[in-house]
Amino acid sequence: MTPVFRFAPSPNGDLHLGHALSAILNHDMAREKNGRFLLRIEDIDPQRCRPEFEARIFEDLRWLDLSWEEPVRRQSEHVETYRDALDKLRGMGLVYPAFLSRAEVKRRVADLEAQGGDWPRDPDGTPLYPTEERELDPALAATRLKAGDRHLWRLNMDKAISRLGQERLTWLETGDAAPERIQANPALWGDVALWRWDAPSSYHLSVVVDDALQGVTHVVRGRDLYWSTPVHRLLQRLLDLPEPIYLHHRLLLDDNGQKLSKSLQSTGLRALREAGATPSDIRRRITL
Repeated sequence: MTPVFRFAPSPNGDLHLGHALSAILNHDMAREKNGRFLLRIEDIDPQRCRPEFEARIFEDLRWLDLSWEEPVRRQSEHVETYRDALDKLRGMGLVYPAFLSRAEVKRRVADLEAQGGDWPRDPDGTPLYPTEERELDPALAATRLKAGDRHLWRLNMDKAISRLGQERLTWLETGDAAPERIQANPALWGDVALWRWDAPSSYHLSVVVDDALQGVTHVVRGRDLYWSTPVHRLLQRLLDLPEPIYLHHRLLLDDNGQKLSKSLQSTGLRALREAGATPSDIRRRITL
């Protein structure tokens, strides 16, 4: 099987050194393994993604002397594909419409914590979504949907995990150390959102569908997405999608020890190029 790697940025800002690390790693590993390197534009969020940022992504990557296969896949052009995946999960009875607003959830969390209680949180520290709507009366839910009430479609995590039966959910993590099978515990994330009212598919759903349809065999991405992998492995199993090999690489941090952000002009590829940096300078800065 030919190895297939991909770099999948979102066009919601300029690329920075952390993106360069991920893009170059994927590109170089594909070349080393006589594989394929794909570029995917994850522009599923119409509120934040802009054509001008997409154009700059192409410009920055070409400046880094990277090349990729055409055509480039844009998520905004494949919304119905993600909807089909959602409908498959709906047909299994694994998703439900969730109507609580962020403000309402935030209020509930604040009230409980003010009383000394502990609200469960996901690996990113975000409060888990309440679960009572799992059992919302179907007729009431249908009425609210027909009325156009804002909602998200969420995965019923308990039902989804139960559907696996006794299967042990894992993923293969590679890197400098010997490959290791990691135990996946998607329950840490609670009832994750799969479809939003203000954007189509969520990241979790679209990324596993895209990787499968594009034949991606190796997912090489930042360590900040390490704990998202259990959710992706769960969705892959539920949707009968192939399992890629994973490598979660180190993150580049700023002077305060924080992950690089697109708002940091000092590490933006465009700003560095305009200041006279060369592609070789970038590789040295990211220690490649």
